[in-house]
Amino acid sequence: MTQFIKVPAMATAIAICAAPVMAQSLDDRVNEIFANSTGWFVSLIFSPFPGTTFPWIVAWLVVAATIFTVYFGLVQFRAFPHSIALVKGDYSDPDDAGEVSHFQALATALSGTVGLGNIAGVAVAVGIGGPGATFWMILAGLMGMASKFTECTLGVKYRNEYPDGKVSGGPMYYMTKGFEERGLPAGKFLAILFSVFCILGALGGGNMFQANQAHAQISNVVGDYPGWITGLVFAAVVFAVIVGGLKSIAKVTEKVVPFMGILYVATALVILLLNFDKIGWAFGQIFEGAFTGLGVAGGMVGALIQGFKRAAFSNEAGVGSAAIAHSAVRTKEPITEGYVSLLEPFIDTVVICTMTALVIIITGQLVSDPETGLYILNEAGSAIQTVDGNSGVALTSAAFSASFGWFQYVLALAVVLFAFSTMISWSYYGLKAWTFLFGEGETKELIFKVIFCVFVVIGAAASLGPVIDFSDAAIFAMAVVNIVALYCLMPIVKRELQSYNSRLKSGEIKKYT
Repeated sequence: MTQFIKVPAMATAIAICAAPVMAQSLDDRVNEIFANSTGWFVSLIFSPFPGTTFPWIVAWLVVAATIFTVYFGLVQFRAFPHSIALVKGDYSDPDDAGEVSHFQALATALSGTVGLGNIAGVAVAVGIGGPGATFWMILAGLMGMASKFTECTLGVKYRNEYPDGKVSGGPMYYMTKGFEERGLPAGKFLAILFSVFCILGALGGGNMFQANQAHAQISNVVGDYPGWITGLVFAAVVFAVIVGGLKSIAKVTEKVVPFMGILYVATALVILLLNFDKIGWAFGQIFEGAFTGLGVAGGMVGALIQGFKRAAFSNEAGVGSAAIAHSAVRTKEPITEGYVSLLEPFIDTVVICTMTALVIIITGQLVSDPETGLYILNEAGSAIQTVDGNSGVALTSAAFSASFGWFQYVLALAVVLFAFSTMISWSYYGLKAWTFLFGEGETKELIFKVIFCVFVVIGAAASLGPVIDFSDAAIFAMAVVNIVALYCLMPIVKRELQSYNSRLKSGEIKKYT
C-alpha cells in the first residue's frame, strides 16, 4: 500500500489537508453520501476475524504467499542470483517483443509500491506491535516474493502484443485467456470485476491519497497554503509524463525510483553506522519481541498481526497491480519476468521497511521501563508510548531527525517523489484496466489520462476520507479476485518454470552480453 496505510485514523490523517472553507460543506456532503453508500464495502474488505484485530484480507494474502512458496519449491530463494542477472540485462534479447527492459519494468512496479507504507506504515507496525513486528514483516515480505513471481509470470504469458509494438497485460488478460485455455468458467467475469476495482483503486489510493499526503508534508515544511496549487502542479507534471505512454513512464521511474530509494536508504545507513554499537541490540529486540512481545499489547500475536498487516499493505504481493507493469517487458520467456518481479517485495519490505524499523528502534523513539526493559504502553493500552507521542510518518521523521535535524526536508522530498512515482505507475495500471473494458485507442486513453489528472487536483485540495477508504478497499478487493485466478492457473506457471529451468541448465538459453 503500499504506500497505502489502512489504519482506523486514516480519515483523520487525510483531513489535515482540509479544503478551503467555501468548499468544506461540499466535502462534508461528499463524505456523508459516499460513506453511507460504500461503508459496507470498506467494512467487508478490512473486517477482522472475530475476537481479533487481524483483517481477513491480510490472511488471504499471507496464506496465498505461503502456498505459492511451497508449491514452487522456495523459488524466491533458489532463483535470486538469476533474477539479479536478468535485471542487469545478461539474458536480454533486444529483438524480443515488449516495450521496456527488465530493469525499467522493475522500476515502474517498484514505484507503485515503495512509498508512504515504507515511511509511515512501518512506524505504525513498530509503534503498535513493538520491534517484534519487524520480524513478521520481513517473513511476510519473503513469502510475498512467491506471489509476485506467480502473477507476473502469468502477466507476460497471456499479454496482448500489438503490431505497433505496444503491449497490454495483467490479471484481466490471464483471467480471460488462461481460464479459457484450461476450460474454466467465469474468467471474463473475474477480469471485468478486477478491472473495475483497479480503476477505482488507481483514482483513489493510487492518486488522490498520494496527492493529499504530498501536500500535507509540503505544508508542514513551507507553511499552509491551498491544496489546489499542489494539485495543479502535480497534475501538470503527471500528465506530461503519462501522455507519452509506458516508455515515458519507464524513463522517469528508472531514474526517480533509484534516486529516492538511495536517498532514503543512504540516510538510514548513515544513522545506523553512527549507532553501529546498537545494531546487535536492535536485532535482539526484534527477534525477542517476535516471540515474546516484550510486554507489548497483544504480545507475540500483536507483533505478528502488525508485521503481516504492514507487509501486505506495503508490497502489494498478490494484488495483481505489478503484473500490469511487468507484462510490458521485452522478453519471450514469461518466467524471466516472474524472476525479476520477486525482487520487489525483497527491496520494498525486507530492505527498506527493515531499515526504517531499525532507525526507529535504535534512536530510542519507543519508551521503555529503565528497570525491566519492557516497553511502556500508552494510556489506552493500544500502542507503545513514543517520544512526544509521535506516530506514523511523524514517528519516522522524529527518528531520522534525532540524528539529522534537517531530515524533515529530506523526508518532504522523499514523500513528494514517492507520491509522484506512485501516481504515474497507478495511472498506467488504471489505464490498462480502462482499455480492457472500453477498448484500445488514443482517444479512449486520453480520456482516462485527463480524468486521472483531474482527480490529482481533487485529492490535493479536498478532504475526502470515505472516498479514499473506498479506493483503498478497492485495491485489496483486486487481491481477492486475483488470488482466485492464481490458484486456478498456478499449474501453468509450474510448467513454464520447469521448461525454462531445463533449457537454462542445458545451455539452450544463453547470455546475450
